[in-house]
Amino acid sequence: MKIFRPGERPSWVVSLIPFIVLIAALALVIMVFGTGALDGGSQVALMFGAAVVVAISLIFYKIPWSVFEKSILDNITAVGTSILILLLIGAVSGSWMISGVVPTMIFYGMKVIYPEIFLFATCIISALIAVMTGSSWTTIATVGVALVGIGTAQGYEPGWIAGAIISGAYFGDKVSPLSDTTVLASSTAGTPLFTHIRFMMVTTVPSFLITLIIFLIVSLIHESPNAAQVADISNDLKNSFNISPWLLLVPVITALLIVKKVSAIVTLFIAAFIAGITALFFQPHIIGAVANEGMPDPTSGLSFLEGFKGLFISYYGSTAIDTGNLALNDLVATRGMTGMLGTVFLIIAAGTFGGTLVGSGMLQSLTEMLTRFIRRRVTMVASTVGTGIFANMVTGDQYLSIILTSSLYKDLYKSRGYENKLLSRSVEDSATVVSVLIPWNSCGMTQATVLKVATLEYLPYCFFNLLSPLMSIFIAAIGYKIVRKSK
Repeated sequence: MKIFRPGERPSWVVSLIPFIVLIAALALVIMVFGTGALDGGSQVALMFGAAVVVAISLIFYKIPWSVFEKSILDNITAVGTSILILLLIGAVSGSWMISGVVPTMIFYGMKVIYPEIFLFATCIISALIAVMTGSSWTTIATVGVALVGIGTAQGYEPGWIAGAIISGAYFGDKVSPLSDTTVLASSTAGTPLFTHIRFMMVTTVPSFLITLIIFLIVSLIHESPNAAQVADISNDLKNSFNISPWLLLVPVITALLIVKKVSAIVTLFIAAFIAGITALFFQPHIIGAVANEGMPDPTSGLSFLEGFKGLFISYYGSTAIDTGNLALNDLVATRGMTGMLGTVFLIIAAGTFGGTLVGSGMLQSLTEMLTRFIRRRVTMVASTVGTGIFANMVTGDQYLSIILTSSLYKDLYKSRGYENKLLSRSVEDSATVVSVLIPWNSCGMTQATVLKVATLEYLPYCFFNLLSPLMSIFIAAIGYKIVRKSK
């Protein structure tokens, strides 16, 4: 039997070759670069995988380069909006931090951390901060570290504390319009961002409520002593920022824009703009510190040029303010738009790889092979969820898992008459949340290192992350709010 047939579409066997090469390259990248794999190594691996696709197609199937050029361009053009959104997310994350919005959220959130409800409160606080920042990593690496110290002092096991932090952080990351993974999942599946988030609530809210109930019960039966560290953190926040409930108007306005279904780009732009203006009035000393790379005298006033410089840096660049607290220093350190460039690089590289797969016909061959074993809706969703988990295990990265899973199943969902939002939800319910449960995944490695709790130690207590894939399959089985278009 001849494997390579010039003039025909590559078989599914041949189509697997680029994926095998990609997985091998990614394994080497992770082995060499570790948690820094996304700094460029993974992106280069994707470009190399694309080169393998093109080489096989040009040499053995005589597919002209012009086909790939057009397909790659179409793919990258399709994610152009998500790139703009990611840059705006960087601006929002920087301005919300410098303006004191996020510190205010943390300050008032700390007020509810009593020993009797510690795990419950920890999960909620982590969720709120992750929603506001759009980043589970930032939440875990900053507030999470402080919460581990507080929980340990109150006699809680590290695995339980880490489980509550991660569950809350990944819930917040998952439903936040500021999250790069949420943007990536919606854009790769072809679903409007806010449509994706609203539809995802059907599976996400029940999983989170069950998680909160578990943590509340465990907290109530736990005997504990003091919360002195909470007071220290609160004082450091108050000494570094002008904490005011008026600052909460910024997220409130943003939430109203989301409810009113204003486009994501407009919403994020307004959110960043309002936060910037707010920063000039409430945190002039912080703006001055950013502009002058140090903490100026708050009484000396803020000049126009200092305000302009500090504000613009908070939008696009890295900022660092010395609060006297190492955990808080990490929290208030932001990367702005430049911090999103690695993800943008990844999207472009993935778009190139996906474009070559589409242009060569390899993706279609793989999809057709998969569809042979899928007969029902629940099987289709379960297969998507399983692929998302498997992709996390073999690629070691949640971003790649999102992209690959969406690419493999997009045509299948369309051919079966299901809306894109079902695909984007199924991908988020698996590829995003499970990544942190895999020890060799970049997420698993990072969080285990940051929290100083082994991945397998906190895994049994990450209830939200464990429940989300199961809930996705369960909702698919009962068909709640799932509409199938008539052919």
